[in-house]
Amino acid sequence: MNNLQYYGWTPALQEQKEASEFKNFLHGRISVTHKTRYEVVSERGFFSCELTGNMLFGRDSSEYPCTGDWVLFQPVDEGKGLIMDLLPRAKTLFRLKSGAVSEKQPIAAYVDKAFIVQSLDDNFNVRRIERFMLQLTGEKVQPALILTKSDLAFDKEKVEKGLTHIAGKVPVLYTSIHDSDSIEALRANIQSGETVVFTGSSGVGKSTLINALCGKEVFKTATISSSTGKGRHTSTRREMVLMEGGGILIDTPGIKVFGVTNDDTASLNEVMDFSRFEGKCRFKDCQHLYEEGCAVIEAVEQGLLDRGVYENYLKLRKEARHFTTSVYEKRRQGKTFAKMVKEVKKKSSKY
Repeated sequence: MNNLQYYGWTPALQEQKEASEFKNFLHGRISVTHKTRYEVVSERGFFSCELTGNMLFGRDSSEYPCTGDWVLFQPVDEGKGLIMDLLPRAKTLFRLKSGAVSEKQPIAAYVDKAFIVQSLDDNFNVRRIERFMLQLTGEKVQPALILTKSDLAFDKEKVEKGLTHIAGKVPVLYTSIHDSDSIEALRANIQSGETVVFTGSSGVGKSTLINALCGKEVFKTATISSSTGKGRHTSTRREMVLMEGGGILIDTPGIKVFGVTNDDTASLNEVMDFSRFEGKCRFKDCQHLYEEGCAVIEAVEQGLLDRGVYENYLKLRKEARHFTTSVYEKRRQGKTFAKMVKEVKKKSSKY
């Protein structure tokens, strides 16, 4: 028997279950996502589940369950089941689906905190951190920056300078699996019942950190490559584990390209720390693009704002707008096609 309160089950979720037409079925949380199969933890144990035809063909792929989601399912065999319904999703980390321009892919749901993991070697990239933060801010997920391999030589002054506009907004923790104090400091940032997703590029040590927090090998990690001196990435799926003493941890595969889908200008301004220029621009609705009297552009020209930060602001804004426009166009085309089908059916009925 599993106590689902340890996995984040709340009275609010119970109310949502009562509102579903499938309220009499078992409820559980998805712990592992495979291509067409989902591992679900419930009060009666673990089940390997598939989607019903209605769930599979009646929804957009972005509405398919993901790790962390709460579902209602029907056991059909020993340890197997069918997912009948998905409870309303909240606090979800999305990414732009690989190879698509208007489709977003859910990575993890019901996330309280997201640990953006980067290693203190050539993987360190402030621009990538800003991308992750923009997505998280849009979903009201609390981010933290976790810098791994702090036992290796690195230029701390350069790192701190690059994080000047970020450090005051999120916790920044330097960690090493060879430094137990740094692991304890990380553990102190995870409260009982909280769901924390670990996200970042391949080889930064996400799985290794989770193993250290759990005090045992819950995820397999590869040996260090003799040619690059780095750990080889082994995670191939999004998987959830329960940390002893409380806390739900979600490991994710490395993300090479993290396309943004959040087109909230206020969120982007917050991530880039443009709020300090609020009220200083000539126009109240200044977009910080080309407007005369823009305080942000003037700060860049005067060297008061890092040009790299501003250039990434322009890039992220362009990407997000492109995604939003593509989604709108896709919906418009869908409505047009549906209207055509309706007209064809109407004409056919006359004959």
